[in-house]
Amino acid sequence: MNGVVVKIGTSSLTNADGVIDSAVIDKVANEVAALRSNGVPVAIVTSGAIAAGMPVMGIAANDRPTSAVSLQALSSIGQPALVTTWSEALDKHGYVVGQILLAPHNFGDRQQYLHARATLQRLHQLGVVPLINENDAVTDAEIRYGDNDRIAALVATLVEAETLVLLTDTDGVLTADPNIDPDASLIDEIVEFDQQLDDLAGGAGSVRGSGGMASKLTAAKIASWSGVRTVIANAARDGVIADAVAGTPGVGTVVQPRETTLTARKLWIGFAMPSVATVHVDSGARRALLDGGASLLSVGITTIDGTFDRRNPIEIVGPDGSAFAKGIARTSSEELASHDASKVVVHADDLVLIP
Repeated sequence: MNGVVVKIGTSSLTNADGVIDSAVIDKVANEVAALRSNGVPVAIVTSGAIAAGMPVMGIAANDRPTSAVSLQALSSIGQPALVTTWSEALDKHGYVVGQILLAPHNFGDRQQYLHARATLQRLHQLGVVPLINENDAVTDAEIRYGDNDRIAALVATLVEAETLVLLTDTDGVLTADPNIDPDASLIDEIVEFDQQLDDLAGGAGSVRGSGGMASKLTAAKIASWSGVRTVIANAARDGVIADAVAGTPGVGTVVQPRETTLTARKLWIGFAMPSVATVHVDSGARRALLDGGASLLSVGITTIDGTFDRRNPIEIVGPDGSAFAKGIARTSSEELASHDASKVVVHADDLVLIP
């Protein structure tokens, strides 16, 4: 498919009462239609189902439930209204919407991953605009995969998009919290990630949203590793999507793709599969893995958090407590009880060093 993936969050789509703002959806739909009319494939990743379901049930934005089952129920109530609003907005330009609801296993299972890609490609061939959301109504692990920023980055990787546009309610990544520092300014470009950027990102977003700048930077990292350029920009800006695609200066924060990218399978292991357990290794094992080409042997493991079977994804943590790699297990945690020092836990072919 290639083209562009546009993600817009709940805080940008709804007003302070948690009600879907059709004017915002109309604006984004106008810009998406303009790109489509020029032959550019566009997929929309939209949040807002839970927030849209709350006013239907008479729940105020600041009374958002915390239990997973309540959030799932609200998502199922709000999703039809959300899709209808998008469909009506794009129908004005002659485009049909194709709804796709994704869950973690759609990315974690290789066959489903390929099926999802084929469906998106076919929708483009049919001239349909894919409208993507997480399948919150049935997704476990506390309602979401991470958030729709991560979903958008994985979709951008899936379709090998050229640009990922993350629309938010700020101008991009700022040098400080504007609520605290009035002199905070926009960071125009990010080439490399560091701890200072993570500190600037802060925590979660508004009461109506589940993301925040931290989740957008995580999404941008995923996209960067797959060779996709990301733009984090304000949804309210006139012509924001066209400017983001064209590279207009000052449109937002541009996160450049890495020159060295990962293969599709490595991306699938590193970013599309949630880990089921954590393996802690000693300094020697960490050094061997970081030097490249080595497999993780059982002798280098110090402790294990959780349990895993063969072919399960596991996270690898160094002595400092920081995760630095992920991989597909070739043995189970139960089998490791034999203490066979030569046992391969993760083969080098199934290992990904992560930022």
